Amino acid sequence: MNSMNPSLSNENVQRDTAEPVPVDAREQPAESVIEYGKTVGTPFSDKPKFSLRDVEVYYGDSPAIKGISLDIAKNEVIAFIGPSGCGKSTFLRCLNRMNDSIDICRVKGQLELDGQDLYDPKRDVVELRARVGMVFQKPNPFPKSIYDNVAYGPRIHGLANRKSELDDIVENSLRKAGLWNEVKDRLDAPATGMSGGQQQRLCIARTIAVSPEVVLMDEPCSALDPIATARVEELIAELSESYTIIIVTHSMQQAARVSDRTAYFHLGHLVEVNETNKVFTTPEHELTESYITGRFG
Repeated sequence: MNSMNPSLSNENVQRDTAEPVPVDAREQPAESVIEYGKTVGTPFSDKPKFSLRDVEVYYGDSPAIKGISLDIAKNEVIAFIGPSGCGKSTFLRCLNRMNDSIDICRVKGQLELDGQDLYDPKRDVVELRARVGMVFQKPNPFPKSIYDNVAYGPRIHGLANRKSELDDIVENSLRKAGLWNEVKDRLDAPATGMSGGQQQRLCIARTIAVSPEVVLMDEPCSALDPIATARVEELIAELSESYTIIIVTHSMQQAARVSDRTAYFHLGHLVEVNETNKVFTTPEHELTESYITGRFG
């Protein structure tokens, strides 16, 4: 039972003595072609809105983000792409401290907004999240009227002293979100009665009603149909004139359409950041090329 099969033995000898076969880098384990803490391309900016250095995020003892350094410039649209579970959303949530709500999550490194430490113990997190708003994957309107959804933030932040001022904020926010003409005659109607695409644009209006400087978008179109997706993408282009926008997306076509720069994440590493056109035509890293050409993902 334990005797060796002669044919297997000969085959092994032949394999051992054969010339080594070159292995394409794309066929190697991904970690073997990633240098820890190194990102190819153009990860830095002369005038950053966010300056992020050596960022690491742990869930318990497990690293989710590994030594990422990146600048995000004022009024740019940057897209985060990469396979599921690669750390895109985790990194995004560092930027307005949404990870604070996860007990086992630890964030390390230097994270600054306009030169100020995001994780300073004295920082007012409510004020931070007013400056850095967030739009989630699934539309999440409050169980209130359309008007009250948009007015909620300005009310709690004391941005309007009179009803007329609040009315102006609501109208301007809905106009910026491309919703005013669709809802101006039914502002008292429940927001939950809107279509999915309208609900997502309402959430965007609610976010910008408090005059943020940055808008984070975590897969904002994944639950929308193509027509609603196109409207949100048009909105992103319009909003980029006034806001810095960071969008996580699984759609490479969407990243190509809406962003100025694209950042490719893999296994918690930031592999490449470049102008979007360059990432999708002449990527510098073999893992980026493998992902955008569909070899994995």
